[in-house]
Formats: sequence, structure tokens, C-alpha cells
Amino acid sequence: MIDTSKGFTIVREFDAAPQELWRAWTDPDEAAAWWHPAGVHTPRDTVAIDARVGGRYAYTMVNDATGERYPTGGEYREVVENERLVFTWGNPDDDPESAPLITVTLAPLTPGRTRMTFDLRGIAAAPGDGNIYDGWDSALDQFTAHLRRRELA
Repeated sequence: MIDTSKGFTIVREFDAAPQELWRAWTDPDEAAAWWHPAGVHTPRDTVAIDARVGGRYAYTMVNDATGERYPTGGEYREVVENERLVFTWGNPDDDPESAPLITVTLAPLTPGRTRMTFDLRGIAAAPGDGNIYDGWDSALDQFTAHLRRRELA
């Protein structure tokens, strides 16, 4: 069982509709473009997503400088299209009952604008930790850049 008192929340707003953000979270081609912090990349052939309750996802981040690989994955617990994703997060073969839990909530603000709330529970992390919080904060910067690139295409 995870300790839900440990964790953090990051809130971002985007000039994009909820379904655009949803696609970036659930389409393997899009996830490969941003599921990593700066200085790391995610090869498309390592990304698998089965976004349904009980479905699993997996991807491998690769450190650009060292080539070190970071396999990551988990299980979807709740899937409400264009609104909410809840999934475990950790090593692909972690016990889903003890893995940290991520909740992504998409709330429309005005037409074409969405607030995304990213909440991670089960790990003590905070800004400046150089690890979990900072990694996800950087990955969400990559998410923002991906949405901008897609918009320009």
C-alpha cells in the first residue's frame, strides 16, 4: 500500500482542448516525444500503451550523455477519456499495489484551453530534489514544447 501523504502536485494550463492533451498522454507516437526530462530521450520503439483499466504501459528513457537506460511502466487504474488518467508508475515489473500512483486530470477552462493537474502519490519529492519532482517538472516542460511543435505543424 502506498503512503498517499507523500507526493506532489503540478498544475499547468494549455492553449489546447482536453482531447489534444489526452492524445499526448495516450498515443505512443506522441508520448515518445515527451515522456522524459531534458537530457533524456524516449525511443519510439520502447513505448507501449494500453490505456484501459487494467491495461499496462511501458517505455524506456535513455540518458543522452551516458546512454544509461531507465525502463519505466505501470498499470492503468482509472481511464475517463479526455478527463482523467490514474496509473501506477515505476519499474515495469514493480508490484502495482506498492507502486507510486499518478493522477492526471484535464479540466476545460474556455474553448481550446485546458488546466492539467498532475498529482503523484507515494514518494516524498519536492522542487529542487534533482530527481522525481524535478524530473516530472522537466518532462511536463517537454510536454508543453511537444504541444507547441504539434500546433505549428
